[in-house]
Amino acid sequence: MTSSSFVPPRGDAILIVDFGSQVTQLIARRIRELSLYSEILPYHGVTPEFVSRFSPCGIILSGGPDSLSISEREAPSIDGAILDMGIPVLGICYGMQLMGILCGGRVVRSGHREFGSTTIRIEGSSPFFSGVWSKGETPTVWMSHGDKVESLPLGFESIASSANAPYVAFAHEEKRLYGVQFHPEVHHTPQGGVLIENFARNVCKARSSWTMPSFRDMAVGKIRESIPRGKRVLCALSGGIDSMVTAKLLHEAIGDRLVCVYVDNGLMRKDETEEVESLFRDHFSVPLDVCREEERFLSRLSGVEDPEQKRKIIGHTFIDVFEERALHHGSIGYLAQGTLYPDVIESVDVRGSSSSTIKSHHNVGGLPERMDLELVEPLRELFKDEVRLLARELSLPDRFVSRHPFPGPGLAVRIPGGVTKARCDILREADAIFIESLRRAGLYDEVWQAFVVLLPVRSVGVMGDDRTYAYGCVLRAVTSVDGMTAACASLDMKFLQGVANDIINSVEGINRVTFDLTSKPPGTIEWE
Repeated sequence: MTSSSFVPPRGDAILIVDFGSQVTQLIARRIRELSLYSEILPYHGVTPEFVSRFSPCGIILSGGPDSLSISEREAPSIDGAILDMGIPVLGICYGMQLMGILCGGRVVRSGHREFGSTTIRIEGSSPFFSGVWSKGETPTVWMSHGDKVESLPLGFESIASSANAPYVAFAHEEKRLYGVQFHPEVHHTPQGGVLIENFARNVCKARSSWTMPSFRDMAVGKIRESIPRGKRVLCALSGGIDSMVTAKLLHEAIGDRLVCVYVDNGLMRKDETEEVESLFRDHFSVPLDVCREEERFLSRLSGVEDPEQKRKIIGHTFIDVFEERALHHGSIGYLAQGTLYPDVIESVDVRGSSSSTIKSHHNVGGLPERMDLELVEPLRELFKDEVRLLARELSLPDRFVSRHPFPGPGLAVRIPGGVTKARCDILREADAIFIESLRRAGLYDEVWQAFVVLLPVRSVGVMGDDRTYAYGCVLRAVTSVDGMTAACASLDMKFLQGVANDIINSVEGINRVTFDLTSKPPGTIEWE
């Protein structure tokens, strides 16, 4: 299977080598915010040969949970020859320690671990610190480490220290190799983004090429090149912005050779199908094939409670429907999906196994071999906020562009436990009340994503003089930039109480409402 993707000009991309840090994605975000292209790859796939082909203008080694000071445990690494290829490299936390070891230094277990806000001292000048810190200053940064570099490799100089670590930052200016023990990618490090910009622009000499107009042109060109004239593309529409933008790009590239299929699987939000049909009728000049498959999806989900199993069943059932529609329409050679970068990242373990995958995504992982189709995923390198920028570039209506994200598996991952039509109907009504309340209060656009979760437990309540025994539900509302990290949205208590009253009074089957305060991490935005 193949996928359409953005290809940056040679020597104009930052390669991020992932060693399993929870905040690796933030490094990519900081680079993208500079209109520069970045790509995250797991460490085991980054060889000197690959780096030579990829031809990045710079490399960043991420942090990670492993220890380089415990000799009996094999820690993730890369070929040290990569550091001698003449490409600037920045090591962050674990990445710094690995760089130190690969270049001949020594890493030991620290007698005093540093987690959280830490004061450091700037020991020397460097292009990496340009315009941010000068020698003798004592800025505050964000630390998260238990090991430390005890001795510097030959040719490296200390450019920052802390009370507990003599080498908080080091540099080999001639080779353009830099390491920092702290995390400049997190917002807890003031001016950390400027440090990353210094590395990208001043050291790597990266040029701005990552804009939505440039991505649009490249994506459309790539689609045209990869799809022969005699073949048509079936675009799998979920009703969300990702698949709609995918369809719009494809329509620009191949015109009426695009076949759009929307599956109403019974797991959609209230009035979702009608909204999708309306949008297509008003803004697309291609017909929409609407498949009403509620019975098929819900029957296959019957009795299934494990969230991963639910996701896989939904993904396989989607494939079955799309396979049938491809045969119906004929001459279909490709299946297009709105897969995003976070989908790919969360579905792949950095060690190349499935043991610590956060969650599988219904649209990640390729297609069954029996399907004689190629996979087209033109948004595979984009974060959610970038998709919204592209949607506006493609002139999609703002009402649709600003809609909150909706998961591919739909309401199934908002109903922990078994999924039934009755539970979906209850959840649909409660969710619609919450969303409409946010709109009326002028809060909808201030929240990244909001929804209701229907709990698999019931509790006793009193309505009038009658005892009730009904479901509880959870209001979830978060703020975010790209969905990779998120914080609980600060909603007024009176507003929440009003929503709770409206749900309990209007939705038969719910008698208790709670509010989720969890951030991401440690939680995920969706419950399953």
